[in-house]
Amino acid sequence: MSTPISNRSTQPQYHGHEHDQGTLSTPWHPNLWHPFAQEALHDSPEMICSGWGPWLELEDGRRVLDAISSWWVTLHGHGEPTIAAAIAQQAQRLEQVIFANFSHHPAVTLAERLCLVWPGLDRLFFSDNGSTGVEVCLKIALQYWHNRGEPRQQLIAFAGAYHGDTFGAMALGARSLWTNPFDPLLFAVARCPCPATWWDDETVEYREQGALERLEQLLETPTAAVILEPLVQGASGMAMVRPTFLQQVAERVQAAGSLLIADEVMTGFGRTGALFASHKAAIEPDLVALSKGLTGGFLPMAVSLVREEIYQAFVGENPQRTLFHGHSFTANPLGCAAANASLTLLEAHPERYEGFAARHRPHLEQLARQPNLEHARLCGTIAAIDLKVSQSGSLPHLGQQIRRACMADGVFVRPLGNVLYLLPPLAMGDEELEQCYRALTRAVENL
Repeated sequence: MSTPISNRSTQPQYHGHEHDQGTLSTPWHPNLWHPFAQEALHDSPEMICSGWGPWLELEDGRRVLDAISSWWVTLHGHGEPTIAAAIAQQAQRLEQVIFANFSHHPAVTLAERLCLVWPGLDRLFFSDNGSTGVEVCLKIALQYWHNRGEPRQQLIAFAGAYHGDTFGAMALGARSLWTNPFDPLLFAVARCPCPATWWDDETVEYREQGALERLEQLLETPTAAVILEPLVQGASGMAMVRPTFLQQVAERVQAAGSLLIADEVMTGFGRTGALFASHKAAIEPDLVALSKGLTGGFLPMAVSLVREEIYQAFVGENPQRTLFHGHSFTANPLGCAAANASLTLLEAHPERYEGFAARHRPHLEQLARQPNLEHARLCGTIAAIDLKVSQSGSLPHLGQQIRRACMADGVFVRPLGNVLYLLPPLAMGDEELEQCYRALTRAVENL
């Protein structure tokens, strides 16, 4: 558990600016283009000067709790000293080298450690972020069948999926406002329903059966791979499915002779209460994409893990069997050092993620009593609940209203449509977690 460091002043109160639609508190910087935001619709970004543990300090001296781990990457907490020291030490020895011609010990160590905790996945390919980690899995899966002389074209994904913003990953994800300009250029993907569930859900078995029947129909066509986000679909609104459903999916994919890709970019490294969501769900994918928490949130890096049998399909005298894919910063030594340090922390303190759901539960149960909330759900460090809304057109406004109100209480959240969620760093203490729920409760009450 973390507490504010001793040389910090007590937390100042944030008396947030009044916002009218179209009126922003501070100007947008003329040289920056921020993701998923535009100045005609959103509040301008606030300037951060430092972070430690679960806290962020703004330039004007305000301190806020980072209740979503800065887009789910800040695993242990900001400024985690062990990881910072590992990066500094590595920077004095080797900061970068071309990985096509060289290897290095930080990469070797990380590959050995990750393959050890993923029995059967014996090869690791490095890339730069979650989207590219998925792209690598996708390209490997498709070329695997090509190299075998059995080209399979069909890919199956789940409704509501999000796998990244590069073109291949975007094609795998659900079509939405985000993808509209590019839809004519995206390849076709077969879709299976996602039977998302919540506490006291009485219809989940019926919806699971329908999804499995649809999957069986789709698998009648020779399929290269089925991709899923195990246990939790993050960007679609923290949609959660039951482990038993995933087990039945895996059984059907294996029976069809197709490959199973687990996108654990968000769910990996303790987020679901186990080191990896696939382990908690008791499924054995053929390929896995990892990123976000991989380096504890310090540096961008991703890996794709694959079975040895798949790797061997890329080995031979014919150069066309080669996987022609790479990144300038593949296996960056600084990123590898950060990832090794983060993994060491996870291995030394599994209680930090294994016990997080029990810390969430009483607060979430209390929050769920609010009459304008529904569908509470919980998986490891991830707690989510839905706003009851009558018109989808009001969702962006409500989300910004919730975010502003929580900021006024010293808590940063970022609702996903009508979904309110908390995904804190492991460094967040009990009092700080309680503060997050108090802020959400007040924000909902004042809607």
